[in-house]
Amino acid sequence: MPHSSASRKIVLFELNEVPWRVLEDHVEERPRGGLAKLLGRAQRFETWAEERELSPWITWPSLHRGVGEERHGITDFNQELGEVDRAHPPLWRLLAEAGVPVGVCGSVHSSPCPPDPGAYAFYLPDPFARDARCHPPAVRSFQEFQLAMSRRSARNVSARISWDHVGGLLRSAPGIGLGPRTFAGVGRQLLDERLRPWTRVRRRSWQSVLAFEVFMNQLERTRPAFSTFFTNHVASTLHRFWAARYPADYARFDLEDSWVETYRHEIRWVLDRADAMVERLSAFAQRNPEYELWVASSMGQAATEARRTHSQLYLRDLGVFLDRLGVPRGSWKERPAMAPRVIFDLGGERDEGLEARLATVEVAGRPLDWRHLGEGVYRLHPGVQQDVVGARVRCEGRELRPEELGFQNLLLEDQVGQTAYHVPEGVLLVAGAREAGAGRASAERTSLSTLEVAPMVLERFGLPRPAYMAPAPGRAFALSA
Repeated sequence: MPHSSASRKIVLFELNEVPWRVLEDHVEERPRGGLAKLLGRAQRFETWAEERELSPWITWPSLHRGVGEERHGITDFNQELGEVDRAHPPLWRLLAEAGVPVGVCGSVHSSPCPPDPGAYAFYLPDPFARDARCHPPAVRSFQEFQLAMSRRSARNVSARISWDHVGGLLRSAPGIGLGPRTFAGVGRQLLDERLRPWTRVRRRSWQSVLAFEVFMNQLERTRPAFSTFFTNHVASTLHRFWAARYPADYARFDLEDSWVETYRHEIRWVLDRADAMVERLSAFAQRNPEYELWVASSMGQAATEARRTHSQLYLRDLGVFLDRLGVPRGSWKERPAMAPRVIFDLGGERDEGLEARLATVEVAGRPLDWRHLGEGVYRLHPGVQQDVVGARVRCEGRELRPEELGFQNLLLEDQVGQTAYHVPEGVLLVAGAREAGAGRASAERTSLSTLEVAPMVLERFGLPRPAYMAPAPGRAFALSA
């Protein structure tokens, strides 16, 4: 049955990996911010990710599809998704096929762009897409810019700017929501980097800020009944700078006072950017009271270790690596991946000989973690090899210098590894504009599996859940219909 335009609508704001502790501490510091206002009127849930391996490329498809990793089998970016999309489609596909107008912006595993993107109000795949195909065509210049910047900034933020892509972005800016205020903010960021070079780490956040402007423009123009926006800018900062914000969390603290002083406000700074996004989405919902705003994190983070880290070993030259393993030049293509992972495509052919040689590779004393993702696509993961200068690698029984196999020790600009990492507990907030004047919401949190979110969304649209999904929790909603 086609979706009625008078029905409830949802904007799903995907604030990756933010736990309740960080959210509530920020709200206490910013009691008039967008997140504080939303928290004051939203239903609160503490979600629980059921996965064995807690990674965003696993937990988000579980949330989007209503089944766990053992059913969807998604473990990496650029994995072939044809089979799982048929068996357990993501929410945006289920809703679009039911006649619900849908918009997607950056959600994990939203690439590749569907063959019929015109069936969506808008569709910007995630930054690990293989190409810049998106919808509508007017936003392609932004997608090209985003992909170029994502490729250049892995563990360290690249100081280079893709001027060719910037030119295309500037020409299309007025039509896609990028105005003078946005570019003034970018200008201030570039100036700040000249005065305080360490602030270059904030470029990750500015990529999210630009993406949000494009998203808001499309949301205002098309008003889809269901839309998603994903941002990783807070999560990446939590990983690096948790120890600067929460130094008391560690039994052993080996970071200097100067490091703490430099980065102690970074978590607040990135959450201020999220605050502004939520403020604008809440204002949109107030003007369009059929909309609910959902904020989800899929999981959270907590402290790990606080120590100075100078370098990390990365596979930087895939060509050298594959040459050594006997893969002919021109027979493969590198695919986007999140460092230190590397993904390459042999063009549909699985190579058992290559797999036997991969099984002989050791990096700094550890076997190389590799996996065939389907249709000739392989993922390589050397592990998190930090401060291993002088370590050797092995291939087919031969000991080599790292550079002989394409590896390089990269100096870390922020001089720290991961001071926080993934935990199962995450956040879900649900607020409808019609409840805005109904008084302060209860501070009580309801416990919820991330697998229950997808059936909750389908229930809001009056759609039956697929048999493979768990029922939506009957206790979940008190919002008016």
